[in-house]
Amino acid sequence: MKRRDFVGLTGLAAGALLLPGFLSFGAQPVDAARLLEPGLEPAAKKRLADAALNAAKAAGASYADVRIGRYLNQSIFTREKQVQNIASGESYGAGVRVLANGTWGFAATNNVTEASLAKAAQQAVAIAKANSRVQKEKVVLAPQQGYGEVSWKTPIQQNAFEVPVKDKVDLLLAANARALDNGASFVNSTLFQINEQKYFASTDGSYIDQDIHRIWPTFGVTAIDRASGKFRTRDALSAPMGLGYEYLSPKAADKIAGPAGTGLIGYRNSYDMLEDAALAAKQVKEKLTAKSVVPGKYDLVLDPNHLGLTIHESVGHPLELDRVLGYEANYAGTSFATLEWKAKNLPYGSKLVNIVADKLQPGSLGAVGYDDEGVKTKRWDLIKEGTLVDYQKTRDQAHILNQKESDGCSYADSWSNVQFQRMPNVSLQPGTAKLSVDEMIKGVDKGIYIAGRGSYSIDQQRYNFQFGGQVFYAIEKGQITDMVEDVAYQANTQEFWNSCAAICDASDYRLFGSFFDGKGQPSQVSAVSHGSATTRFNGVNVINTARKIG
Repeated sequence: MKRRDFVGLTGLAAGALLLPGFLSFGAQPVDAARLLEPGLEPAAKKRLADAALNAAKAAGASYADVRIGRYLNQSIFTREKQVQNIASGESYGAGVRVLANGTWGFAATNNVTEASLAKAAQQAVAIAKANSRVQKEKVVLAPQQGYGEVSWKTPIQQNAFEVPVKDKVDLLLAANARALDNGASFVNSTLFQINEQKYFASTDGSYIDQDIHRIWPTFGVTAIDRASGKFRTRDALSAPMGLGYEYLSPKAADKIAGPAGTGLIGYRNSYDMLEDAALAAKQVKEKLTAKSVVPGKYDLVLDPNHLGLTIHESVGHPLELDRVLGYEANYAGTSFATLEWKAKNLPYGSKLVNIVADKLQPGSLGAVGYDDEGVKTKRWDLIKEGTLVDYQKTRDQAHILNQKESDGCSYADSWSNVQFQRMPNVSLQPGTAKLSVDEMIKGVDKGIYIAGRGSYSIDQQRYNFQFGGQVFYAIEKGQITDMVEDVAYQANTQEFWNSCAAICDASDYRLFGSFFDGKGQPSQVSAVSHGSATTRFNGVNVINTARKIG
């Protein structure tokens, strides 16, 4: 799935079952009750893993790791008053990765027995030895201590799979009803739920059992002017999260009021789907009569649910070291932020811009205890006071930067796929001085407030880009005035982040998320969050996206 597809899922109900990566490779449709059956005990997994590790070493591997994975998912799709589909899936198998003669080899099997894993290990070694004949440089792994037998679990309060399907359907249909009652012409809603039960073992001496949960409620609302045929849409302002079903039990403490005059609500660790659906319906009706934006230079005030996508594309991807080095090129390009570019100490952004990578952040999609190479996760600086200071790395990349350890950025979306470098959570740090959204807007003479992620485009070096949104409000002389339409802004990455002029404080900080972020060939998907507070960018070029036909 292409990255841009995820931001345009207004037609989820029609095509959701085509989403690769959600129903993992080899996934079998199962009854919902199957999702609650326990997997293997850690002791049984250890015996299986040892069979693979011992076979790999006996065949000549200098290093080996094995991942035994059980991937569970459920998706519920509705439209207006109907349920369109309910799908539950399970994928179970093991992948073995080895180093032999300084070269990687990989093999996988869905027959999870000691004999089958041992055979997969032997196949992986044979592949590595064959590959070594054409390998120009030997793989160099950063040192990694073994952790023994450890475990980690997403700290959820309620497993979404334990909630009866009827209750989840009722919630989605209730959200649809709220949208229809408030003037929507059409509405669809979806609930995605994922549980990754992953066991990692390596010849370094780690045996790591992890239980990872993610959830994403979303919808698309449409209003039509029957006389003119004009229509407008608005997607949910939810964020996919690394939480359980408690995310759908809204709490007043998790709500953050948007700018005065917009009616918008920001959500932190819980989400009110009914409230958002009702507001979305009112806003799509308002969008039908909103004035079209006048192109020009504006100060932009960007809501976290919008800015997260811009962070994802203009910071998260260009700082993946494999893109920087040109190893990743065919799928969405490389990066302008090369090692040579970094050596020039060119400003990535203004002094206010501090961006961190963080695999520990509670509630985030990327939060895990250990990555898929058995590296304990951490937090580190990527951009500090506007200067690029580091990249995202795996074990076999660290030595390229003369560093001694991995950043814990290895991930595979299935037991059947080899793990490789994937983006951690990448977030803009909030401002240190107390500043609310309304106070920020008071300092804007001519601007636009943008909420929600919309269409976008970015070039193959992650440099020149264009972003839209869901809703737009004009700012005149320090106040929100009217809703406007047909807004997109254009900039390049360096120009945009250097125009960052103000960031609200931590009380406004929220997460955005990408549930289906695509990368690699063969393609894999991962889930990642991006946090920020509302942020102002001065003097950004805004275009009018309206198109006239005929």
